[in-house]
Amino acid sequence: MTLSLERTAAILPADFPELEADATADGHRHMTRLAAEFALNRTIFHATYTCRVNGRLAGVGAITDEPAMTVQTMWRMRRLYVHRQFRRREVARTIASALLLEATSKVSIVTVHAGNDGAARFWEAIGFRPVEDQEWSHEAQVLAGPEVR
Repeated sequence: MTLSLERTAAILPADFPELEADATADGHRHMTRLAAEFALNRTIFHATYTCRVNGRLAGVGAITDEPAMTVQTMWRMRRLYVHRQFRRREVARTIASALLLEATSKVSIVTVHAGNDGAARFWEAIGFRPVEDQEWSHEAQVLAGPEVR
């Protein structure tokens, strides 16, 4: 199995609709939102990465400013999705690591909003800690660089 990571430029890859269709079939609409956001205002994303397994689009993830009002500048990891056929193959971890590296030396905290228990377990496994009473569910400090395990 060969994993390859690519920083996405101004447009989503030509095979993105297959990933979007898988997300929709899996009950998730955030790939449709990602496509709409890319079409409307690509500049809201500090970085977007795609990951391929043996040349096939396996996942995508992006990072933006934290949309909630905060005292300090934070970034939020968002729109992370891995095709159901490619889960548990390090795709999500690879994308998350690249996004955390993007945040290093730019912000000290990266947030996420885990939409379900499985996502929460993933974020906690890579070093995010759960938080309460915030508009995000987990956060990670990236002062000295990402510490993704």
